[in-house]
Amino acid sequence: MLGWSINLFRIRGIQLTLHGSFLLLLAYIAWEGWREAGLEGAAWSVAILGTFFTCVVLHELGHSFTAMHFGIGVRRILLMPIGGMAEFESIPREPRKELLITIAGPAVNFAIAGVLWCVVGSPSHWSLSSYEADALGFAHLLLHWNLLMGCFNLVPVFPMDGGRIFRALLATRLTYLRATFWAATVGKILAVIGALLAVFWWETYLTAVLFLFIYYAGEKEYRALLRRELIEAHWRETLAQFDAIPPPEPPVIRPD
Repeated sequence: MLGWSINLFRIRGIQLTLHGSFLLLLAYIAWEGWREAGLEGAAWSVAILGTFFTCVVLHELGHSFTAMHFGIGVRRILLMPIGGMAEFESIPREPRKELLITIAGPAVNFAIAGVLWCVVGSPSHWSLSSYEADALGFAHLLLHWNLLMGCFNLVPVFPMDGGRIFRALLATRLTYLRATFWAATVGKILAVIGALLAVFWWETYLTAVLFLFIYYAGEKEYRALLRRELIEAHWRETLAQFDAIPPPEPPVIRPD
């Protein structure tokens, strides 16, 4: 599912990649803008989408640069219609490091919103669909979007940022595997609730798809960690068995 992608460019060695399905979203947004206001509407809609996903990239760079500070490699940042995902070479098992890496993403969104608030002030209303198609309306829309994105990512649905923060806090009391199990379990319950609300209450099917993807990603990450723990336990047991074998007695040489 994640293999059909297009490499764009690198930022400090991090490959920025666009999933092929993103082009479908771009075409759909442009078409909707065209239907409403012709060429100007299409350009406006594409500009909004591009700016939103620029904020998504900055969010993921917040995670990535903090991870690189701790010596963790970042393979790429993948952009999909439902958001972005930074792929690390490893996830630190130290709760403090995971907390800092995780918080860095939403902190970028809150910083962007704070700067915009200082420059253009607070919006007179908070509806994403009713901002004016001008520079001030665009700035207020971007402010609203970054606040929404920062808060949404803090929902404790593993492996979203809030779920990883929850796992890091649990890991101060539990083993890393048990902390991941409980974070993933709570995350799956909340993801199902979120998907149902998205379909039957908010009527936003893309949000429902996002929650289902989060459900799948959380289960996949827990299963991968479980396999790794089992393999490591097997090798520890094997090495312990070898260590328990006494060394052979040296041969006794008798002179003739």
